Amino acid sequence: MSIEKQLIERSENKCELCNATENLTVYAVPPAKEQNMDNAILICNTCNEQIEDPEKVTPNHWRCLNDSMWSEVEAVKVMAWRMLSRLKSEGWTQDLLDMMYLEDETLKWARVTGEGSDEEILKHRDVNGVELLHGDSVTIIKDLVVKGGNFTAKRGVAVRNISLVHDNHEHIEGKVNKQRIVILTEFVKKN
Repeated sequence: MSIEKQLIERSENKCELCNATENLTVYAVPPAKEQNMDNAILICNTCNEQIEDPEKVTPNHWRCLNDSMWSEVEAVKVMAWRMLSRLKSEGWTQDLLDMMYLEDETLKWARVTGEGSDEEILKHRDVNGVELLHGDSVTIIKDLVVKGGNFTAKRGVAVRNISLVHDNHEHIEGKVNKQRIVILTEFVKKN
């Protein structure tokens, strides 16, 4: 029996996320490359399109996860968790995430794609809102008195090869006057 037929039987010919009955397709839950009964689910075109293209996500469509998150199929739970995490800003999704329980291995699988990680939220951005990355060069936009350094970092000074402070998205580190200092991101612009 083919994977598709097995999934149709398991799901009773319904999308395993939203229960739609038309335009169903087999979806291998990443990082799976090959489809099998443990890593594949049957989903509709609407779910598939919104999973693949985050810009097409319609939050109200995913209210169906209130039911599917309780599935006994691990792959369904992983996709429910990922979509709820992607929609965290909606408010109602956080309540569902708080109720949801995943075994350690299943949660590890769900997080493989980076969905739901704090790093999504905490991005270092310069004064213009441009994302800063490790190794970037920035220019200081205001004279800054360096505490404990006994000097002022002058406006217009280029700071090369910055490091990001991982527990604070408003801080970066870089060398000015041969000293490594912490600089607030609001006082720099990316070169």
